[in-house]
Amino acid sequence: MTWALDHLDDIATRAVQHAWLAGLPLVIGLVVALPLGWLAARRPRLRIVLLTTTGLLYTIPSLALFILLPPLLGTKILDPVNVVVAMSVYTVALLTRTVTDGLSSVDPSTRQAAVAMGYGSFARFRAVDLPLAVPVIAAGLRVAAVSNVSIVSVASLIGISQLGYFLTDGYARSFPTEVWVGIVACLLLALVFDLVIQLVSRVLTPWTRAVPA
Repeated sequence: MTWALDHLDDIATRAVQHAWLAGLPLVIGLVVALPLGWLAARRPRLRIVLLTTTGLLYTIPSLALFILLPPLLGTKILDPVNVVVAMSVYTVALLTRTVTDGLSSVDPSTRQAAVAMGYGSFARFRAVDLPLAVPVIAAGLRVAAVSNVSIVSVASLIGISQLGYFLTDGYARSFPTEVWVGIVACLLLALVFDLVIQLVSRVLTPWTRAVPA
């Protein structure tokens, strides 16, 4: 505990860096996964191809991806952009299926009612399908957020500054206290992401909080 209190500034700095590296890919991944999931939900023939392809992306080992991206992107090995791109790939892999399942779960009668009211394809997606799919998508985002926080820590093996540093440095120095600080900090960061996603989901779906008469 004393060690943690003496290094609060360093912990806070690395926590912010970790949050950025794990959080930005969540946004990027969701933006990319929404149209992919929409296509997969609308086109059964594309569904298998898209879900299989994006699913395979998640099988790529994170450390290998961190090392392979610099020559592909023209970046340096210590450039945080590599981590952001890698985590965005993993987020897309997780969220494409989630978005597809969320949009597919919308009651067909609801869609038919929207069409009868004059909604076009995109307008219905924006005003009806997507809002109703928010709970499912939010559940997928919560999984992706926890996964991102965990995988980002692996980037400490190639020298990227974030909370994973305490894990590798503590292990190298045989200093369990530092390792535990890294573990607890990652857990707390994942909890913060989870709570934020739940809060945003509740704000976007006020009808789920309606009290029946």
